[in-house]
Amino acid sequence: MVLKPEPIFLAVESIYPERTAAQKVALLSAQGTRFDQGMANRLKDEAELLLICGRYEGVDERVAAHLADYELSIGDYVLSGGELAAAVVIDAVARLLPGVLGNDTSAAFESFQETGHGEGLLDCPHWTRPADFRGWKAPEVLLNGNHEEIRKFRKQTALEKTSRLRPDLMK
Repeated sequence: MVLKPEPIFLAVESIYPERTAAQKVALLSAQGTRFDQGMANRLKDEAELLLICGRYEGVDERVAAHLADYELSIGDYVLSGGELAAAVVIDAVARLLPGVLGNDTSAAFESFQETGHGEGLLDCPHWTRPADFRGWKAPEVLLNGNHEEIRKFRKQTALEKTSRLRPDLMK
């Protein structure tokens, strides 16, 4: 079952009756470009983004060829529809917009970001109170208040974690 192009074109044209270059359309598709943090960073800068979700076998190829600016896949697997993929894209992009997170610099220090201590790596491990839980202690360096030592520790543990869990991300 493939969705016909006409209803999709009509729907987009009703939302964007005089579509401008700032009004982008993305088709969620298993055949699309792999959506990743870099793509999320690029999409956050779009003025407007409309997402099209296919269903079952997807949409007529003319939608991808003549209507969509982007064709995005959230992974190498197939879903029954693009709704969950759209929710992933919305969440990943929206959290990068100013005011969405409590601190605008929070997203800079997360996994896969090219800024902060991440450099495209996994984020460093995190601990919280209590400092001693069932005999497992938070690292002393995080409790000493020396911000330079903490920064170095976080960088080192991010490198170690990435090397262990995602060696493909190591440069």
